[in-house]
Amino acid sequence: MYYIYFPFIFILSGLMFFECHRHNLPKWWAAIVFAAPVTTPYFILKSRKGKGLILVLLSFFACVFLVIAGEIFLYSKAKEQYKYEHLPPVARQLIRYSEILKQTTHKLDTELVALEQQSKVQSKVNKIEQTIVFIGELRKSMRDNREAIKQIVSFGEAHENFFLTQDLKWVYEIQRFYNNRIVTQHFKSLENYLDNFETLLRFCCDNFDAINQGQNLAILKNYDEYYMRYRRAVDSHNRFNVKRIEFQNNYIRRYPEIRAYLPAKRQTEAFRLWE
Repeated sequence: MYYIYFPFIFILSGLMFFECHRHNLPKWWAAIVFAAPVTTPYFILKSRKGKGLILVLLSFFACVFLVIAGEIFLYSKAKEQYKYEHLPPVARQLIRYSEILKQTTHKLDTELVALEQQSKVQSKVNKIEQTIVFIGELRKSMRDNREAIKQIVSFGEAHENFFLTQDLKWVYEIQRFYNNRIVTQHFKSLENYLDNFETLLRFCCDNFDAINQGQNLAILKNYDEYYMRYRRAVDSHNRFNVKRIEFQNNYIRRYPEIRAYLPAKRQTEAFRLWE
């Protein structure tokens, strides 16, 4: 606190000293303003006697408002920066890892929702190519997310005894969540879905005209095979996604204190079939 306050009262008392010197007023007014800035309007009234009084008072109160607003803003930033200082260094490090995890998870969720919106790919080569590129970007987000999970899980396992002895079991529950079989299966099903969707799109892109014309039986047969693999992958991922949602909701009910350190909202809509 008082990042702006003290410079402000120094300037304010200096201006009052200048005003007193200019109009042959008592210099000790500046000392009182320095000790009690709230008295400033009183001395302004005595010194100005109507000459530009309203403008000076408005300027004073505007400055006071800006100082208060600035102090509140800087205090809130400092409070946010040091809000974990009371925790042990190990716990603070894990919370930093959890912030990275939340950021990567949010990015992945956003892109999964966008992919769902693009799942009805228009029958144009450029649209199919754009979706293939987007899947590549989504894969990178998945790698970043998995790396963040691996980082937090490894750290939790390495310091498990510390968390348990320091009554920080909620920290250990974070890595237990990401180690759960349902969560890991969900990630595998998502990877399988992306693999089959991309394979189907690439085949359609390479054989676009032949598929539209519907005359090459060999290509149509291959298309049907790729599409059936893709459809099975969609159905499988949707099933695992339902299990993952149910598990996460139950887990948060059991350990509500870790809600802030798990994804707030995962992709919950079932993927639609591309046709």
